[in-house]
Parts: sequence; structure tokens; C-alpha cells
Amino acid sequence: MPDPAAQPHLFVVFGATGDLMQRKLLPALFHLHQQGKFPAGSLILGVARHPFDDASFRGSAASSLVGEKAGPEDAIRAFCDQTLFYQGLAAGGPETYPGLRTRIEQVEAAHGLSGNRIFYLALPLEAFGPTLQGLGTAGLNHGPGWTRVVVEKPFGRDLASAEALNALAHTYFQEKQLYRIDHYLGKETVQNLLVFRFANAFVESDWNRDRVEKVEITVAESLGVEGRANYYETSGALRDMIQNHVTQVLTLVAMEPPAHRTEDEIRDEKVKVLRSIRRIEPGDVVRGQYTRGTVDGVSVPGYREETGVAPDSDTETYLALRLKIPNWRWKDVPFFVRTGKRLPAKSSQVVLTFRAPPVSFFQSESEYELSPDRVTILLQPDEGFEIAFEIKVPGREMRVQTHRMKFHYSDVFGVLPDGYEALIQDVMLGDANLFVRADEVEESWRLYTPILDHPPPVVFYPAGSDGPAAAKRLVEEWGHRWNPE
Repeated sequence: MPDPAAQPHLFVVFGATGDLMQRKLLPALFHLHQQGKFPAGSLILGVARHPFDDASFRGSAASSLVGEKAGPEDAIRAFCDQTLFYQGLAAGGPETYPGLRTRIEQVEAAHGLSGNRIFYLALPLEAFGPTLQGLGTAGLNHGPGWTRVVVEKPFGRDLASAEALNALAHTYFQEKQLYRIDHYLGKETVQNLLVFRFANAFVESDWNRDRVEKVEITVAESLGVEGRANYYETSGALRDMIQNHVTQVLTLVAMEPPAHRTEDEIRDEKVKVLRSIRRIEPGDVVRGQYTRGTVDGVSVPGYREETGVAPDSDTETYLALRLKIPNWRWKDVPFFVRTGKRLPAKSSQVVLTFRAPPVSFFQSESEYELSPDRVTILLQPDEGFEIAFEIKVPGREMRVQTHRMKFHYSDVFGVLPDGYEALIQDVMLGDANLFVRADEVEESWRLYTPILDHPPPVVFYPAGSDGPAAAKRLVEEWGHRWNPE
């Protein structure tokens, strides 16, 4: 049944012929439609520079959905024919937006829509400002119903550009209309961080400096730049992963419980975490770049050998950080963060390692060295969590062994939906809990400004390795080591 809180609307996608629309947005919208979560009577208007009309856009979209194996072909064709429309935007200048407004009003009038609108900017960063300005000057920043604008990452390239983009957006839109999307926050396992922490008393009572020795956040990829060198050369691991995805996870791990589960109270606590993090010094950072190596038994080129990459590129494909959050909960607990491409396997996880017992008579046993208790939150690919603890091996001798208690979403709920489905549905419902607020964006850029202003030189690591050796020293200097798994 359709969600009674979701109102019929026109869903307008800028960049409707692009890769994001084909791979993520179209399948998500189709699946929501099939599940009855796309409000009855709602329509989708694609906007791009490609010379499509309604029929050709529907045909292209259907072919894409069939190719993605999003569902039965007859259901796909029906969805496209009944739901999709198209408007070319020519050169995309301000003079084209009055024509877009006319087209929107025509579609709404012809199909009985009341003027509720979602504008989704599936565009590159440089197009965000002109598009927001075009919508505003054409009077599309408000309408007969509500108006919401979804902006993809990255929101700015540094603090100054993020502040300027926020100022421009606020010239035409209220903050409550803006939904800065980070698809990581749509993952069930990321959302489950709040439930795991705050709905389980035994967890929350140990989630602090008295019990936790260190926190590690890892987002590892086995792939290289995969034809995205033009983008990655101007981005690197910090802008591509750390400033957004990884930082969002960090704030959810470290935040205090809000008084209420409202969007602003949750986001207030996330901003407090960012403001509490100690300034990052040059010695707290390792920037790496992969060289030629072997991944899964296949020889792969180094980053500087990839098509579109400068032969002397200084762009990092790996970044490791050590952070401290000297607040009441986390003082003296190190947070180690790393992300990289061409690592041995794809894996995203958070590991909390707990302090060893102050006195342990088991350590006198020569057969076994005690391992610390750990909680591992698996974000992908095998979503769930694991708790590692010590048990006695049956028998006469006192032998201790590490055991893992595991929960995996797939064992209970089957295949999880893509994060975009959850986030798009939240936009339809007007729920901004999982979207990034203006001050949060600016605080995250402010945190990483020292690295952007004075980036340490890159060090190299072979593709297929665990990353540069300097990343191990980064952790060892503080008396720790990376979790081996």
C-alpha cells in the first residue's frame, strides 16, 4: 500500500541522461514504485541537454532498467510509459529556466498534480550553483505546494567553496528545503549504528573512554579509478571518501545520544563531534598512491599509468588519519581512519577494541595470548556485526580461544535495498534525518583544511597490498596496530 504520509509530486531529475540516473536513481524509483512507496499519481521529469523527447527518454530508461535487471520487462515498460517525461535544457543557462517552469506547470496541470516538487541535482559540482540560481530566478524555489532540492556530493571542494555554495543556496532556498545527500547514510547498517548503540543498554554503557581502547574505521576498495581518472585527479581519497562517507560514519560512532529522534537534534550531536576533534597535524596523516601490482591474481597498472592520470600526479589514492576527540566520552581514545583503492578486498567496517582486564591470571598460560574483546560493525559487503570474546576450550587444560558471535542482515532479511531507495523515500516524506545540514558540511571541510592547505607528500604502495608501510607506523607511534582483519 502507498505510504499515507507521502504526497503526490513531480520528481524532477537534472542530469537525467547521466550515469547516476541510469545506475542508481532510476532503479531506486522503479523499485519504490513497485513497492507502492512512490505516491500514486506522482511523475518523473528528466532534465538534461540531450535532444530527447518523452518517447525516446522512456525508451532509453526502459533499456537501462532492463539491462540492470531491475524487474520484469513488462513492469518496466509500464512504469516508463506512465511515469516518465523529458525536458531538454539546451545550453542550461538562466534563460532556459522559464521554459522549464512552463513545462513543469503543463505536466502538473495535465495530470492533476498540486505543485509539490522535488528537484534532484544529479550533476557535477560545478553545475550546482548555476542550477540553484536558475531555479531561484525562475521562481521554482517555491510553488503551489512544497519544494525540496536534493544535492549530490561533493558539496564544495574546500571550506571556502562550501561556504559560498551554502550562501548561494540560501539566497533562493530555506535550509529546510535542502537535502544534501550522502548515499552512505542510506545503508541499513549505517542507520543501525544508532539502534545498536542507543537501544542496547549493555552496548551504550561500554561505549566510552573507560572501556574502549581504540576505534578504527576502514573503507577499503579493491578497484582502481575504473575510468574515472578525470574526476579522481581533482578529488583524491580525501574529497572522494573521507570528507563525506567516512566522516558521516565517524560522527555516528562518536556522537552523544540526542534527547529526541528529530532531524535537528541528531544533526546537532554530529556537528558537536566535528567541533570536538583536535586539529589535524601533518604527522597525523599518511597520503598514499598505488603502484603496479596484483589484485586477485591479476596484474594491474599503477595509478600514474591509468588513462587520464598525469605521469607525476600527486593525487592520493589512500589516506590514513589518526584523530583524537578530547571530550568527556572519548578523551585519550585514538580514532584511526583509513580508506584506499587497490587494496586486497572491498570492505567497510568499524572496529571498537576494548581495554584488556586490569588483572588477568590467564596470561600466565604459555599456550595462549589473550586477544582483546572487539565489536566489528560490517557496513559492506556482508552487512551486520560481530562480537569477539574469549571462551574456554573444553577439556582438562585451561586453554582460551577467541570466539565470534555474528549477525548478518542477509541471514535474517535477505538482500538489502540500495541506500538510494531509503533516502529518496525520506525526501518524499520530508524527513531530513539522514541528510547533511549546512553547518555540518562546513565543519567537516574545516576539519580537513590543514591537509588540503599543506598536504604531506604521497608515499607509494603496491596494488594488492594493505597500503603504505607509513600507515602502520602512524598507528604504532601511538602504541597500537591496525585490526588485522
